[in-house]
Amino acid sequence: MTEKSHTSIQYEKELQDIKETLLYEGALVEQAIEYAMQSLLERDSDRARIVIAADDRINELDKKIEEKCIRLLALRQPAAKDLRFIAAAIKVNGHLERIGDLAVNIARRALDLNEVPPVKPYIDLPRMADITREMVKESLDALVKEDCELAKRVREKDEEVDNLNEQIFRELLTFMMEDPKTIHRALLITQISKNLERISDHAESIAKMVIYMVTGKNVRHQDPVRDSEK
Repeated sequence: MTEKSHTSIQYEKELQDIKETLLYEGALVEQAIEYAMQSLLERDSDRARIVIAADDRINELDKKIEEKCIRLLALRQPAAKDLRFIAAAIKVNGHLERIGDLAVNIARRALDLNEVPPVKPYIDLPRMADITREMVKESLDALVKEDCELAKRVREKDEEVDNLNEQIFRELLTFMMEDPKTIHRALLITQISKNLERISDHAESIAKMVIYMVTGKNVRHQDPVRDSEK
């Protein structure tokens, strides 16, 4: 094997290592969302504590991935598509770390809500959480498969999450107006809904980075509906 071939194989391994570490971070983030919501819906505070404790691991991976990307940029000087992948990986890594923080926020609100009687049965919130978690998973699938069509479908789901967030807020506002005693609990629920909405925004941003990585086209400031019509 020539030195050039060995260098090329090592380079490909380093790229693959970044991708696999991103996926592992993504799996931890997906689990954090799931556990945080289970804590709320099942009134299981232990699940919330697991989410909070596990955030340190996500933060460690965030630093590790960033270091790997910077090292690869400095030593390998990648070009074209590989350069776009590394740029996308740095951005995606940041979004995943932030999603982990938002899952912790949900877990902390769940701990508070588990100590008091529920305002009402949760109906729209679990649906919102399912879509949001699905968006995170599919955005990472799109990254691995370099699938722009899947990335576009992820982007289109963001509007559904936004609508559910508004619907939950309007419903809880009615509860607060009718019974001021529900205000604190209702505000905690709206904060959970808002955190889910922000997670979906991060998932959409990951999908945008996938499109950039594959095509070189920057769609960060484009509407997903208009973009799909082009």
